[in-house]
Amino acid sequence: MKVSLNWLKRYIDFENSPEEIAEILTMIGLEVEGISKIETVKGGLQGVVVGEVVECAKHPNADKLSLTKVNIGDTSSLLQIICGAPNVAESQKVMVATIGSTIYPMDGEPMTIKKGKIRGEYSEGMICSESELHLSRDHSGILVLPNETKTGMAASEYFEVKEDYIIDIGLTPNRSDATSHIGIARDLVAYLQVNQEFPYDLKLPETSSFKIDMHTGKIKVVVENTTACPRYSGLMITDIEVKDSPNWLKSYLRSIDVRPINNIVDITNFILHETGQPLHAFDADKITSGTVVIKNLPEGTLFTTLDTIERKLSSEDLMICDGEEKGMCIAGVFGGLHSGVTEKTKTIFLESAYFDSKWIRKTSTRHNLRTDAARIFEKGANPSITVYALKRAAILIRDIANGVICSEIIDAYPKTIEKAEIHLKYENVRNLIGINITREEIHNVLRSLNMEIEAVDQESIMVHVPTDKADVTREVDLIEEILRIYGFNRVEVGDDIISKVHFSADIDRHILRNKISGVITDYGFSEMMGMSLIESKWITDLSLLDAQRLVFINNTSNTHLDTMRPEMMVSGIQSILYNHNRQNTRLKLFEIGRSYQQTNDQFEEKEHLTLFLSGDNMEESWKNQNKKKVDFYDMKQVVHDILRRVGIKSYQINEIKNDKRFQFGLKYSINEASIVHFGMIHPEIKEYFALKEDVYYAEFAMETLIKVKQSNLQVEEISKYPAMRRDLALVIEENIPYASLESLAWEHGSHLLKDINLFDVYQNEKQLGKGKKSYAISLLFKDDTKTLTDKDIDQVMTTLINAYEQNLSALVRK
Repeated sequence: MKVSLNWLKRYIDFENSPEEIAEILTMIGLEVEGISKIETVKGGLQGVVVGEVVECAKHPNADKLSLTKVNIGDTSSLLQIICGAPNVAESQKVMVATIGSTIYPMDGEPMTIKKGKIRGEYSEGMICSESELHLSRDHSGILVLPNETKTGMAASEYFEVKEDYIIDIGLTPNRSDATSHIGIARDLVAYLQVNQEFPYDLKLPETSSFKIDMHTGKIKVVVENTTACPRYSGLMITDIEVKDSPNWLKSYLRSIDVRPINNIVDITNFILHETGQPLHAFDADKITSGTVVIKNLPEGTLFTTLDTIERKLSSEDLMICDGEEKGMCIAGVFGGLHSGVTEKTKTIFLESAYFDSKWIRKTSTRHNLRTDAARIFEKGANPSITVYALKRAAILIRDIANGVICSEIIDAYPKTIEKAEIHLKYENVRNLIGINITREEIHNVLRSLNMEIEAVDQESIMVHVPTDKADVTREVDLIEEILRIYGFNRVEVGDDIISKVHFSADIDRHILRNKISGVITDYGFSEMMGMSLIESKWITDLSLLDAQRLVFINNTSNTHLDTMRPEMMVSGIQSILYNHNRQNTRLKLFEIGRSYQQTNDQFEEKEHLTLFLSGDNMEESWKNQNKKKVDFYDMKQVVHDILRRVGIKSYQINEIKNDKRFQFGLKYSINEASIVHFGMIHPEIKEYFALKEDVYYAEFAMETLIKVKQSNLQVEEISKYPAMRRDLALVIEENIPYASLESLAWEHGSHLLKDINLFDVYQNEKQLGKGKKSYAISLLFKDDTKTLTDKDIDQVMTTLINAYEQNLSALVRK
């Protein structure tokens, strides 16, 4: 949100520097994201003056150019200026950019004026159009000033050019009270009064001059949907002159990047950014039967908005309709093409309404119409200022557009929205803030925020919260208001250092996550954070889960993201796909996140650790000529290291079969509780998402990891006795997994066996026979009490070989 410092000064007399104001705003919860210095007209019109065209003749060498003599205040030294505008004429008062000045055209690069020749005649300046002076986009001809304009006057003086500072505020969704300059000025005054003994109050624009000039305007308002429209105010103004706005009004709007259009539209925009109350002006002559109806139209009704787009309405879109129930405006969001103000408009019906935030937010996101009015209504507008804003706008229209107020104010407000009442206890304020703030200080802060207070007893008060603070509904919200105005910096931090030792028999989840993350990052993985919301069609198209188990949500911001992720793979694939589409296929990513499902009307939330691998095994290098891709065993190595570091050594191993997520893989479990399953992502998923590379995926069940983690790991001294290694090559059936060999080794290897490793796999039908393969394994033996002899190892090896021959029909290669 952009805020003009000059605009703020209309409501508060302060002398603080822009930097001081920015610091204060940030301290009171309106975080300043940037400050920029501007002129109300770009470049400040330096070197541009008012001139009088004394002579105007046709250029002797160009049919479309005029040769003029211009007086800029010194009649003894006229400037010869060549002008190509069709409307230049003698005796005109014009704007002249003198030699050496720089102008900033609306469309084009800055231009420094130099003396030069055009078709044989010299030119000593430039007669400018509004577009060339950066006043508007009108470049149809030069700007002609009133005859009474003083020759030689600086353009900066004529247009009242001022310096200004624009503060960019990152407004949070809860700050409905700060969507306007007056709202921000109120907070600023409160802080200055409480902390800097500021002697002035907020200066609100007066509306005492409002009066009804005549009673010729007749309009009827019918509110059918009072839930979506609790309050609807309006009045009629006639005899208006639709024209350009005065310079002061256009300057304020331009300063916050609002484009001036005409005086009526500009006034409604000015009031919106001044008070935070959106207004809408209808051409009264286009309101059929003189009746305004606020209602919902049938589903699929066509309506053409101001941007000439024909839109299909939802039955939940609140509409402003005429007497024939034809739509004129999408309430609180966007106007219609055929009911707005034009240059021919003479009578308007001015709307000032309060619409329910939920209705507006849904409509705005449904049609992707993010207008300034919609943004304010979404946060929660102030129902108490509709009539005030109406009077303020009517006075400006009367002054600027010569309007005549011709009707009573219509105010449909069947059920008054009362101020919230919050019981505040002094003790709770002190306990939550952490300092001994006095009652008087509490009262001063609340009064500075325009809150009424009344005593309940010696230890508490009742606070009446203004209706502009839609987010202040609880005592804790009120305490937050007190703290931000009182000043976070005034809360002292004590010098005492307090240290406590805590012991818990339970496993610290945070420590476990950090330990696991450390293992993974050592392998070069980067942590990611996937969206918890996904498109349900991804799950249903791939038949990954029964649709009845999905947790659907009403996401008005992004309607396609309609369900909480029921599993982690598809969510993570979005990050993989994003990188693949940007030529980054070598990926190592991990995430600790949650999945959401429902079963029998119960919601199930689970935490997972997921890993993704794709692309080249090593970075591109002259040493990596083979460009080997990652494979299943790269993922398996990481999985095993995680289990080892967590302290899980024994588990059941099963091959993944008939799983729509995996082409192949393994599943590790303990007592039927899954620890991890990992493997290559199924080709159908790869094709569906158009992935550029094969992707390997692992998914740990965090709850199982925590339950089975061995928390009593012991540290042992490294043995001083040497280990002995024996290698064994076995020919077995090709359908026998390595896990079977490893399991038998641990079972029959006695306490001397410390490690087993597979270091070679060989298949050759001619040498080994059909359906056969050879596994070469290494076995590491060690005794912590003595040095082993060959006799000790031979006895164990004989037992192992017998086990392999009897259980696996293995043939030992010699």
